[in-house]
Amino acid sequence: MITIKSVLRVLLAIFMITAGTLHWVTPDPFVKIVPSFLPAPLALVYISGVFEILGGVGLLVPLVSQAAAWGLIALFIAVFPANINMAVNRIQMDGIPDSDLLRWGRLPLQAVLIAWAWWYTKKQ
Repeated sequence: MITIKSVLRVLLAIFMITAGTLHWVTPDPFVKIVPSFLPAPLALVYISGVFEILGGVGLLVPLVSQAAAWGLIALFIAVFPANINMAVNRIQMDGIPDSDLLRWGRLPLQAVLIAWAWWYTKKQ
């Protein structure tokens, strides 16, 4: 039987794989929001993209899905400074409307993503 939890797992996985792929295909918007105190912004964007893809794929593999969920939680926490930087410094990302509401709205979205991933840290 397919459950809501199963459907949402696939949805989160697709979201993460897509986001990770975008980090590789169009890294410039993500580089723009990396805080200036962090070294090698492009490398960090590529690294975060790899871990987003791995986390998304991992959610779909029962043997590693719990570890993948914990990894995504760590990733969401790790990228939070970029979201803060974007909001505080009013950094405009291509393809997203120039809106303080949207920039600040990303901050609580991280908590939603953490809670969503946390749902999959428990054995099924």
